[in-house]
Amino acid sequence: MTTNLPVNKLQTIDLNADVAEGCGQDIALMNIISSANVSCGLHAGSYQHMLETLKLAKQHNVRVGAHPGFDDRDNFGRTAQQLPEEECRALIHYQLGAAKAMCDLVGVKLSYVKPHGALYNQAAKDEKLAKIIVNAVKNFDPSLAIMGLSGSYLISVAKAQGLTSISEVFADRNYESDGSLVARSKDNALITDATQAAQHALQMITQGIVTSVDGVQVPVEAQSICLHGDSEHAVQFAAEIKQKLEQQGILICI
Repeated sequence: MTTNLPVNKLQTIDLNADVAEGCGQDIALMNIISSANVSCGLHAGSYQHMLETLKLAKQHNVRVGAHPGFDDRDNFGRTAQQLPEEECRALIHYQLGAAKAMCDLVGVKLSYVKPHGALYNQAAKDEKLAKIIVNAVKNFDPSLAIMGLSGSYLISVAKAQGLTSISEVFADRNYESDGSLVARSKDNALITDATQAAQHALQMITQGIVTSVDGVQVPVEAQSICLHGDSEHAVQFAAEIKQKLEQQGILICI
């Protein structure tokens, strides 16, 4: 993979999106993305959504990852929770089991795990939670990679445990100066302009930095770019990013 090359020599980049959440844009996104974070049916979606999305991924040769989240449909898995360790391990195992079973049914490989929403953001800053998640994944299948926020505990713990890690950056989210994502509760959390999102992604890929909301240039490792599939602009953003990257000689693939 090209992710071991210096940033300024990257010729390819992975583009991932959250799918199987019942948001209705999966078909269009599959024509552009190279990795699909497939909801496991708790925070959103269902087994029907998983089935149809996995069929699309197979058809378009898109890499598949499990996207487990908190069991919290009312808040789309985006509200922080403090679960006992045993319950958290069970939460991960349950969803990975569902994802693996559905992948086997369709005949596609489950390649990585990316936590969803609040689970993802908490694990980025909480080393104990990151260890619980990584150990649960390792216990389930140590060949699975861990996808997480660049510079987060999820990535450092995965590396320490000997698992493959995929450091990702977000095209449609603004950053704080500590490298974390601006909380969705803030007005400036989301990037809503496709051209701005594309330039945002291009800076992170080609320069290895992101400019925070405070104007600070924060180092990042961009092995994958994320778009949120539930955004009304997701398909437009994906197309714009693809076009801008190709103009710079960077192709979307894994």
